[in-house]
Amino acid sequence: MIENNPTPEAVYQRLQEMLAREADVAGSPVDAQAVGRYGAFIGSVINSHDSLPRAMDHARSLIEKTVRAGSSMASGTVILADTMTQSKGRFTRNWFAPPGGVWGCMIHANTFLPQSRSFISLATGLACCEAVREVGVEQATLRWVNDVLVDGKKLAGFLVETYTEPVHGEEFTLVGFGINANNCLFPADLVDSSVSLKQVLDEKINLPDFTSLFLARLAWNFGLLYHEEAKGLKGGRFSGRDGRHMLLQRWQACSDSVGKKVVYGFDVMTAPDYQAEVLGVDDDGGLVLLLEDGYKKTEYSGEIRYLQP
Repeated sequence: MIENNPTPEAVYQRLQEMLAREADVAGSPVDAQAVGRYGAFIGSVINSHDSLPRAMDHARSLIEKTVRAGSSMASGTVILADTMTQSKGRFTRNWFAPPGGVWGCMIHANTFLPQSRSFISLATGLACCEAVREVGVEQATLRWVNDVLVDGKKLAGFLVETYTEPVHGEEFTLVGFGINANNCLFPADLVDSSVSLKQVLDEKINLPDFTSLFLARLAWNFGLLYHEEAKGLKGGRFSGRDGRHMLLQRWQACSDSVGKKVVYGFDVMTAPDYQAEVLGVDDDGGLVLLLEDGYKKTEYSGEIRYLQP
């Protein structure tokens, strides 16, 4: 367990390396040091386990135990487990979490304004996709909202839920993550649709190093949300091209969803609603779809599956 999980110091060091690279970009519209200050709380506490049933259930219990003891839950606390025995994705779909993957949850005390809050799912998937590309899988892409795919197979998935603790009523966002890293064996129903970093790279990755990279990317993206929020509160334009939110600009650079023929549904696996073409993502992160009858519709929740490669 100790060997497989990074330390808070390692996460902070990776974040500082990122900030140095971003600060060297000539003409960057983003204040890299401000982004780093905003996001550095993520990974400042890392809670490691050999095995858990579910990381998000453990997060709820940990929050309640902490506040009932009269303490404050540290925002940015990360829970990691070498294995999870009852891991679930959307709609309680099973997520296979054997040794070798990056399994866990991040706890965020919800201090975002509504628009920034709506970007959390995008920010999480983007952090993983950027980390995966950085270790050499340049063909990794994002499928709206936050599935990370490699050659059409799912490498990582994320689940974002809200939890209100029962003592003071403080609201937290729980960001669950599952990333196939060195695990190569999948159940029969997943073997054709799933892939791991080790399979793509044909070599075992350094798991604590990759986990620290992912968490540093997550810290950067949360910092970017706070950075853009602060600019908006001061009446300024966002930092992306044409005044667009910088996180949306970065997300779209990693996504291949635009132009795809898709099937959409709130629970697309068991109750698909309709087929459409993806036209883009609006300023709030909603998916803009063109239906077969020519009607345009924007969805802010739910999920898609591609009908073509």
